[in-house]
Amino acid sequence: MVTNLIQTKIKPMTREQIVISVDRLTRFKPTYEKYLRVFKDIILNNLIYPTFKKKDLDEMDCTTLTKYAQEVLNYSLKELAIFDTEDNFSINKNLEEYENSIFNNDEETRKLLNNNISYKSVLRLLNSDDLKVKNLLWLSKMENSKNATEIRESFFTHFPISKIIIAEGITEEILLPIFAKTQGVDFDKFGYHIISAGGKNQVVKLFYSFAEILKIPVFILLDNDASENFIQIQPKIRNFDKIHLIQSGEFEDLLPIDLVIKSLNNHLKNLSSVEIADFDSELSMVENLEKIYHEKGIEDFKKADFAHIISENITNDTLLSNEIMNIINELQN
Repeated sequence: MVTNLIQTKIKPMTREQIVISVDRLTRFKPTYEKYLRVFKDIILNNLIYPTFKKKDLDEMDCTTLTKYAQEVLNYSLKELAIFDTEDNFSINKNLEEYENSIFNNDEETRKLLNNNISYKSVLRLLNSDDLKVKNLLWLSKMENSKNATEIRESFFTHFPISKIIIAEGITEEILLPIFAKTQGVDFDKFGYHIISAGGKNQVVKLFYSFAEILKIPVFILLDNDASENFIQIQPKIRNFDKIHLIQSGEFEDLLPIDLVIKSLNNHLKNLSSVEIADFDSELSMVENLEKIYHEKGIEDFKKADFAHIISENITNDTLLSNEIMNIINELQN
């Protein structure tokens, strides 16, 4: 459905709504998916006239959808008295080039990217807390630099993303970037983006979807019991993708025992203590930890909480297992 833009009546977006919308537009997500969702939300919540229902927006062409969302955003910036009339929209071009460089965007998706949202004006809204969000920090640096990669390497902005890492669980997502950093491989500097898929079957589904739309490499990290999933992934692997099947069980089994003991004892703060004798060599690390948590009367064992405990005790001189070192080296290659 093609709609000619007519006189509009707009409920101005608040500062918080604008920042949230721009944050969502610049995260790592498939371009079509995130732009459609954000633009539709903006129109449904802030365009008073003409009135559109969700069904209307689902049928609307991307050019018209973009123009309405753009009009609402820019009008809101004007109402906040921060609209930059001299914006040359260079940031928009940089974002457009970036999205098209990492995703196979079709013609309709490119229409969503071809907008005149005044990002230069948006930058005036961002405060120090907003700039703790990596994609917003990256956006803020675009005003004075055209080279997106130089921005990332100079300011450790994480964006633009150069490589995707898909792991099974939250432990890898939390700890792998920290382990890598001790070896001089900073994920924020190199643009490595790690995603916890939530299980080996989800890894396969996620990779299949990425293999269809992504132009950048994907590194897949699987636990040892995922050999069947390894085989499922193989037909979709491109020449610049890589799979690593952990040799020693799951990622927790790669953690140095000294680091685990030190971390738990620092966490317990003399309420109890953990020793090497508490670990059964016949059990996996997770099984051992579940047993120790139960026997020592510690809170219920949760992988995410445990990973954060470990993360607080990693230093540059932490001795890593050979396989963790191999994974980090493979990431770089």
